[in-house]
Amino acid sequence: MVQEFFDQVSLTKGVRFIVGLLSISLFFACKNVKQMSNSNIIHAFRLKPGADVKQFILKYVDENKITAGYVVTCVGSLTEYNIRFANNTDGSKGTGHFEIVSLTGILSNEGSHIHINISDSTGKTIGGHLLDGCKVYTTAEIVIGEDKTKIFTRVLDSTFGYKELRVKKAD
Repeated sequence: MVQEFFDQVSLTKGVRFIVGLLSISLFFACKNVKQMSNSNIIHAFRLKPGADVKQFILKYVDENKITAGYVVTCVGSLTEYNIRFANNTDGSKGTGHFEIVSLTGILSNEGSHIHINISDSTGKTIGGHLLDGCKVYTTAEIVIGEDKTKIFTRVLDSTFGYKELRVKKAD
């Protein structure tokens, strides 16, 4: 392929050398990207009106045996929310029309930790731990990444009494 390029274009020896090096570098870079893609998977789906965001994600993670996942992005809207704010034990609920402005989390069939931020019609934004009861209004388009080389677990940390992330290498 590189020789065909040289045959079609008249280049000096120095330029040919540089183009050759770049071609070899590109070949190995592409080969490495292909190798990486075998250990990383992207899941994308759409939740329809009325779906519970947390329940759907956790069910999806379990059904697809995701052991080391993460939320890449989410756009959508809610008519109901249930969010646990920082340093509170109970969730706060509300109804109306809200935009999902971010969703982030560490996902595993051995325990997940997900946060959500939503905004109202005036742009006021709230966020915290995603709880059951966040109901989709028009849509929730979610992309999840998965790393097949790792396993995420949750282990009790005595500092505050919460189950915290532990990362292990997959066999």
